[in-house]
Amino acid sequence: MKPIISKDSVVYFGQECYTALNSYLEKAKHSKICILVDNNTHEHCLSLLMSKIEKEYDIEIIEIESGEIHKNIETCSGIWNALSELGVDRKGLIINLGGGVITDLGGFVACTYKRGISYINIPTSLLAMVDASVGGKTGVDLGNLKNMVGVISESEMVLVDTEYLSTLPVNQMCSGFAEILKHGLIQDRNYWAKISDLSQLDLEDLDQIIYDSVVIKNKIVTEDPTEQNVRKYLNFGHTLGHAIESFYLTHPEKPTLLHGEAIAIGMIMEAFISTKLLSLSVDDLQHISDVILATFPKIEIDPNDHSTIMELLIHDKKNEKGNVYFVLLNTIGEATYNCLVSDELILNSFEYYASL
Repeated sequence: MKPIISKDSVVYFGQECYTALNSYLEKAKHSKICILVDNNTHEHCLSLLMSKIEKEYDIEIIEIESGEIHKNIETCSGIWNALSELGVDRKGLIINLGGGVITDLGGFVACTYKRGISYINIPTSLLAMVDASVGGKTGVDLGNLKNMVGVISESEMVLVDTEYLSTLPVNQMCSGFAEILKHGLIQDRNYWAKISDLSQLDLEDLDQIIYDSVVIKNKIVTEDPTEQNVRKYLNFGHTLGHAIESFYLTHPEKPTLLHGEAIAIGMIMEAFISTKLLSLSVDDLQHISDVILATFPKIEIDPNDHSTIMELLIHDKKNEKGNVYFVLLNTIGEATYNCLVSDELILNSFEYYASL
């Protein structure tokens, strides 16, 4: 597949990933290379990557615990100290081998260590392949508030090899599919039609689906790298989805939701709001709801928790001057950003989701 070129980075696919990686490593002559992994990617993915590096380099492995709960400044501090103890200088390189937590956090660590060293993202989850590792967003959570601290700075390259998905649990694969569905909903009705029936897809389709999804996101990011306007489209489902994810992440009596599982809920609720404020049809709303629920079983959200979840909305990064802004759908394949939504309508969206 042809590499996808963004503003300051390149996304490579399949075996071409390692041709590009080896060529880059030979030319860049980094003083030290650190590979950031979590306990899962250390066990399941690191050996594949190491087997693809053709020459001998000074490589150190830094491992953190897996999970969104560890995507915080404390973890960053541990990695910064490790880099310092290993003697990594400004000619060092960090290779982030993992899912969205690793690519978000590892990118942020690289961008801030010694005011910035180079990094490469090698996403190992479907979610990271189509979303988290593309577009230069890095960052960590602040308590239960998602991605509140970070910078936008692209990696040297992104390497997308679907061989890493072979050990991914089913729920993690489904989590990534939420972002793929989102890309169709905000930009391309034909792409949505192609991906909305999983029963008609097989693993042979996956490489092309990922490629097409990255093309959609890259087109938006290239037009608006710093999220001043159209990049906001990528936040569809995320305003309510992030609030729901944050609530479940830190509530001791609630199950932890994966990112895609929470975003799936947010997309249904925000599609409902779209029928009330914009021109999304009721038929399209039902279709969207049916497609999402076919992959993501419904979560019972206690009505007593609605107000607490809504309180988290005010911390959303897209808000300005105390106003909560949403991305909504005019129709499948066309979105509008900076939509103000009343508390009453947000509560109605919870009721709609519960009624399905």
